[in-house]
Amino acid sequence: MADLAQVTDRIRQAVGDNSGLGKTVKLDFGGDGKIYIDGASSPNSVTNEDKPADAVVQISWDDFLALSQGQLDPMMAFMQGKMKIQGDMMLAQRLAPLLKK
Repeated sequence: MADLAQVTDRIRQAVGDNSGLGKTVKLDFGGDGKIYIDGASSPNSVTNEDKPADAVVQISWDDFLALSQGQLDPMMAFMQGKMKIQGDMMLAQRLAPLLKK
């Protein structure tokens, strides 16, 4: 099973220097940590900082792993309340392809 550092590194590689997001996103795993994607800076950066973001995705660590492995459908996770999105929902939807890389 992947830990926060491994997942952060994988997302950093997927985002690269220019993700095309143009905004900031925070993945909030509660007590398990956070991943902050700064798609507005050049080059883009990915850290574990807890900063304000244009979109915040709240999800448990286990549900996030299931989602990233294709075992949990993003729409079902949202409808079942397993995933909550604050802020720019369209931005959060654009994040999905990056998480599958």
